[in-house]
Amino acid sequence: MPDQPNVPPTEAEVSEQRRVRQDKRARLLAEGRQAYPVSVPRTHALREVRSRWASLGTGEETQDVVSVAGRVVFLRNTGKLCFATLQEGLSTHDTGTRLQVMLSLAEVGQEALDSWKADVDLGDFVSVTGRVVSSRRGELSVMAGDWVLASKALRPLPNLYADAGLSEETRVRQRYADLTVREEARQMVLDRARVTRSIRDTLHRHDFVEVESPVLQLVHGGAHARPFPTHLNAFDIDMTLRIALELFLKRAVVGGVDRVYEMGRIFRNEGVDSTHSPEFTMLEFYEAWGDQRSVAELTRQIVLDVADVLGSRQVETPAGTIDLDGEWRWLGVYPGLSEVLGEEVTPETSLDDLRALAAAREVTLDPAWGAEKVVLELFAELVEPTLLQPTFVCDYPPSAQPLARPHRSDPALIEAWDLFIGGVERGTGFSELIDPVVQRERLTAQSLEAAAGDPEAMQLDDDFLDALEFGAPPMGGVGLGLDRLIMLFSGAGIRETILFPLLRPGS
Repeated sequence: MPDQPNVPPTEAEVSEQRRVRQDKRARLLAEGRQAYPVSVPRTHALREVRSRWASLGTGEETQDVVSVAGRVVFLRNTGKLCFATLQEGLSTHDTGTRLQVMLSLAEVGQEALDSWKADVDLGDFVSVTGRVVSSRRGELSVMAGDWVLASKALRPLPNLYADAGLSEETRVRQRYADLTVREEARQMVLDRARVTRSIRDTLHRHDFVEVESPVLQLVHGGAHARPFPTHLNAFDIDMTLRIALELFLKRAVVGGVDRVYEMGRIFRNEGVDSTHSPEFTMLEFYEAWGDQRSVAELTRQIVLDVADVLGSRQVETPAGTIDLDGEWRWLGVYPGLSEVLGEEVTPETSLDDLRALAAAREVTLDPAWGAEKVVLELFAELVEPTLLQPTFVCDYPPSAQPLARPHRSDPALIEAWDLFIGGVERGTGFSELIDPVVQRERLTAQSLEAAAGDPEAMQLDDDFLDALEFGAPPMGGVGLGLDRLIMLFSGAGIRETILFPLLRPGS
């Protein structure tokens, strides 16, 4: 088979290739040969060969015989000498080593060489047994003495030589093909694994205990979000998929798990865009005897440790360089908004004045919004996009976070922050509300909003309130979006950071 051109195949060509491959499979079976054997010879991983025989000089040969296996990602068949490149799957060590194999008439014989030319296509898995050599061009290789088909690929992979033929839509819909073709896709998988491991290492170093909480819940709470409804047939009750991890983790703190965390999937039945997915991964942790300041420092350490694992505390973005080693600023909502507006805004600023400020800056408002909501909207539109360097936006109005503690020095505010880096919210933290009476009042108000038709308002969770009445220690808590953290370091959209993102049905 000649070198493949650097262009994606047409639909007709793909259909023809599938037919040819199906015919090859049928022929192999008819000849009594296996297209999908249970096992094949494999004594060394490709990376092991590259490591052990890395010092071979150009043209040098050994009598060391190995059996290697992998997917064929390059194929060049000539008269008496065939070349192929095998690729193995990624591991914790690398993103998928490649190694050249060579088949010569003198080494494998006419029958085996003819079978290779007739049977093997790009994308097939093969096992090759032979001597480790260095080619005349200095390429470390296995000179085959024998080979066997390990798995016949019936569908050609999209453009194995470059990603030009892989649109973003194809990449996310056929991630299996994406991982084969693109180094960046494999690197994203590896980086995500490194990030999750780093977060666990940091939290374990600070004596946190990892737990798991229910995904199916009777009452949705812990965040202002629209849930996914479902039904449990065994009990004949309506339930929802969780929108947050918070309320069960706080129950654990009540029970004496003083430092607790969970990294898990949560589900919000909301919009889909470059920073939002209906299904995503959240880290939440809660620290007894902590507050918003102590958990902010731990959050900073988590981010810095992730940066060190990925290689740099300076992140390049189109808006400029983010310096994670620099100051992590604390910025109050009202002072921050006042700074941008050029005039003071406080919790006492009237709704009419706020609406006038919004109109002057062409910020669209819902007429039903109160003053606190208008302040939050103004801040989101005018301030948040400017927060390139790490910033803890703090001192929110109470309606922003119904589960946060009233501010210790200003009852018009709460002790809560949102961490912005690169103009995007990455996480949120609180001095947690532990007064069961005040918490009941806030959740009751939320449940009334839900009953009035707000699909994002929390429901009244009596069991959670019962737990608080047992007594909870003062605590700080954090929710950090894992996908958005990876987006920060990779510059990719959320669909690229999630291995198999939820997509609209389509071809």
